[in-house]
Amino acid sequence: MELDSAFDPVAWSATLLGAFAVAVAIGALRQPGTWSKMVLEIEESPALQLLCGFAELFVGAAIYLINPWDSSDLLAMVMKALGGLMMAEALVVMAISDLYFQAWLKNLAAMKRGWPLVTLLVGALLAGAGMLRFV
Repeated sequence: MELDSAFDPVAWSATLLGAFAVAVAIGALRQPGTWSKMVLEIEESPALQLLCGFAELFVGAAIYLINPWDSSDLLAMVMKALGGLMMAEALVVMAISDLYFQAWLKNLAAMKRGWPLVTLLVGALLAGAGMLRFV
């Protein structure tokens, strides 16, 4: 099956991942401490650790596989790298989640507004860069 020539996987994956990041950042800014609570719940549940790891592995693999490595296309390279990093993080989550989530809890406790603001900025940049390719 051949992809439609109008379909731009880089634009779509950047826009959707960026929109997701913006939405979760807004939720975290509206309810500070939500991410810390969520990470604590995941840390306490081996089933959630496995499910979260699998979900991130699946999404990361999709992003990695659909985006080409094109040295003349910065957004494509960023998306390919993000997909690879997501897959690596997912494997770490599934292998050593007890250590990984303890480290995250310390970071999230110290930066209740910092992480959501960074996530909001990165998400807006990704979504904006992706949407610009549709024009």
